[in-house]
Amino acid sequence: MVEFRKLFRRERLVKALKNLGALRIKVSHSSLVIASLLFLVLLLAFMVRILPMRWGTYLSEFDPYYQYRITKHVIEKGFLSWDTRWSTTDPSKDFMSWYPYGRNIARTTFPGLPFTAAFLYLLLNALGLPITLLEFCVVFPAIMGALTCLVMYFLGKDFGGKEVGLFSAFFLALNPSYIGRTSWGFFDDETVGIFGILLFIFFFLRSVETRRSPRGNLFYAIAAGLSLGYLSASWGAAQYPLGMATLFVFILLLLRKYSSRLLLSYSTTFGIALFMAVNVPRLGFRFLTQSSVLAVFGVFLLLCACDVVRHIKTDKMKTIFVLVFFGFCLLSFLMLLLLGYTTPLEGKYLFVLNPATRPTFVESVQEHRPAAWGSFYYDLGIGAFFMPVGLFFAVRNPTNRNIFLIIFGLTSVYFASSMIRLTLILAPAISLLWALGLVQLLRPFITIMKEVPAIPGRKARFATHVGKEFSGAFLVVTFLLLTLTFVLPNPRVFSGAYTPTTIAAASVPYKPENTVRDWIDTLAWIRENSSVKAVASWWDYGYWITIWGNKTSLADNGTWNMTQIREIGLMFMSNETEAIKVLKNFNRHAKHLGFDYNVTHVLVFTTFYSNEQDAMFGDEGKWRWMARIAAVRYPFINETKYGDYNEDTGAWEWNDLGKSTLIYKLMQYGKETRLYGVSGVPLTHFKLAYFSKGTPIREQLYALVCVYEVEYD
Repeated sequence: MVEFRKLFRRERLVKALKNLGALRIKVSHSSLVIASLLFLVLLLAFMVRILPMRWGTYLSEFDPYYQYRITKHVIEKGFLSWDTRWSTTDPSKDFMSWYPYGRNIARTTFPGLPFTAAFLYLLLNALGLPITLLEFCVVFPAIMGALTCLVMYFLGKDFGGKEVGLFSAFFLALNPSYIGRTSWGFFDDETVGIFGILLFIFFFLRSVETRRSPRGNLFYAIAAGLSLGYLSASWGAAQYPLGMATLFVFILLLLRKYSSRLLLSYSTTFGIALFMAVNVPRLGFRFLTQSSVLAVFGVFLLLCACDVVRHIKTDKMKTIFVLVFFGFCLLSFLMLLLLGYTTPLEGKYLFVLNPATRPTFVESVQEHRPAAWGSFYYDLGIGAFFMPVGLFFAVRNPTNRNIFLIIFGLTSVYFASSMIRLTLILAPAISLLWALGLVQLLRPFITIMKEVPAIPGRKARFATHVGKEFSGAFLVVTFLLLTLTFVLPNPRVFSGAYTPTTIAAASVPYKPENTVRDWIDTLAWIRENSSVKAVASWWDYGYWITIWGNKTSLADNGTWNMTQIREIGLMFMSNETEAIKVLKNFNRHAKHLGFDYNVTHVLVFTTFYSNEQDAMFGDEGKWRWMARIAAVRYPFINETKYGDYNEDTGAWEWNDLGKSTLIYKLMQYGKETRLYGVSGVPLTHFKLAYFSKGTPIREQLYALVCVYEVEYD
C-alpha cells in the first residue's frame, strides 16, 4: 500500500513537471538571435558612455550643473515648488545668479529633465539603492542613451524590419555627436530630448497607419501627444518635431492621401501636446501665437476642409467652398498679424533657419557656429555616403513612413549645417537612413549567397546573374568599411567616448592622465571662504561659481541678460579705474534692491605654457568676444585697438592700450605669480586672494584660475 502511494505521488510529480514544461515560452532561433544582438547593442551604448568615469564623478560642461541645482531643489522642497521657494524676497527668483537682479526660474527653465531625474532618483531611493543625487545625475545620461537606442530599434523596425532596427540602433549607439551629449556627466535637456523625439515619431507614424483599427490609431495618437507634450516641457528644440510633423501631414494632403484617421490622429496628437505645452510656464499661452504653432492650426483647418469636401457632391459647391475657405484663412491670418497676435520665431530658432541673422553673442559659442561640410564626414565616417543611398530607397518607395524619413533627413542636414550643435538632431536621421540604405543594398547579395535563383532556360540568355563570388566580395568590402568606421580608433568616435568631463580636465581639450584639480580646488576655496559674497567673471563660469562654489555670480551660461554681459565685457576691457566704476554700479543697484553685500571678488581663467606663451583655452582666447559683445553697446571698444594677432607665432601681441585692460593685467599677474612667485604688474584695486597650484597638464601647459579681491576706494 505504501509503495503504491509512493508510485502514485511520483507519477503525479512527473505529470506536473511535464505540464509545467508545456508552459515554457517558445522562442524561435531568429528571435533569440535578434534579442541577443539588441542586448549587446544596448550594453555597448551604455559602456561607451561611461568611459569618462576614469576621471571621477563630475558633471560635464556647464549647463548640467544648473539642471542638477533644479533637480536638487525639487527633491528637497517638492515637485510643486520647483519654481518657488528660492528666496524670501521673491520666491520665484534665484538670487544666487545674475547679481543683483536674480533669475526667474519658471520663465527660464524647462521642468522636464529635473522632474524626470527627481522622480527616478526618489524611486531608486525607495527601493533602497545606495546612490547620491550627484552620482545618479552623472550616470543618468548614459542610461538615457541606451534607452534611446532601444526606441531607435523599434522605430527602425517599423521602417524596414528587424535588420534596419538593429543597424539603426547600433549606428546611434556609436554616433560621436550623440555620444557627446549622452556621455558620463552630461546631464542636460538633450538626454531626454532625443529620446522624446524618437518616441514621438514612433507613436505618431503608427497612429496614421490605415491598417490599424480606429481604436489602435487613437491609442497611438494619445501616446504621440503625450510624448510631444513631455518633449515640449523638456527641451526648446521640441519645435523641430512639431514643425516636421506638420509639414509631413501637409505633404500628405498635397499627395491626396487624406483619410479620416489622419484627421483623428493629427487633432488628438497636437491637442494633447499643445495643452501640455501651454501649461509650461516658460512657454505659456504666448506659445500658441508663434508662427510654427499657427502652422499647426492652419494644417488642422486644411484637414477639416478636406473632410468637408469629401461630403460635398457637386464640383461647383466644392469650388465655392474651397475659395471661401482659403479667403477666410487668409483674412484671419492678416487680422492676427495686424493686431499683433502673431509672433515670429525667436532666438536660436531664427538663427538656425537664417544663419545670416546670428548675433555676436551666439557666434561667441563654438557649438553655435555653422558646420563645415567636411566635418560631416569626420563625424559620420562612411555613413555620410550611405545617407543618400537611404534617401534613394525611401524616394523609390514613397510610403507614409518613407515620406516622413525624407523630411527628417533633409531638414536635419540643413539644420546641422547651420549650427554645429544640431548634428545631435542629425544623428538619429542619419542612423535610420544609413541602416535602411545598408540593408537594402545587402539584402540581394545575402539572398544570392544563400542560394542561386533558378532562371528558366528560355530567359537565361537574356538575364544577367550576379555570382556568389561577387556577392561575397561586396559583403566583405562593406564589412571592412564598417570596420574602418567603428572598430579602428576613429578619432571622432574615440574622442567623443573617452574624454574627461570639462571640470576634470580644467576646461582644457586634452586627456590628462589624472584629474586636473585647478578648477575643483578653486571652487572649493570659494565655497569655504566666507569673505566671498559675489564673484564677477565671464559668463562661461557662472554655473560653476553658483552651484559648485555656492556663491553669487554676475552672469551664467543662460545668457538671459545680454545687457549685463555687455557690462561685464566693458569691465574687463577697461582699465582699473573704469572697471571699478562698473562694479560700483552693480553694487549701487544691489543696495537699492536690498542687498547687504557688494561684488567682492573677480575670477579669471588663463592657460599658458612655461615660456609664457598663451595656449588660448581660457580668457586669453575669449577676451576678443568680450570686446565684440561689449562693443554692441559701447562702440568705442574695438578689439583691433588692443593689439595684433601674429600668424607666425599664433599668439596675440598686446599693445600698450591692451596691456592696460583689466583682463590682461589680471591674467598676466596670475601667470607671473604662478611661474615665478612674484609679478611686476601693478594692481591698484585688485588683490590676488587665491590662485590654483595644479601640476602642468602636458608639455608644461598650465591651467590657472585666479580669484582677486576687489578693493574699493
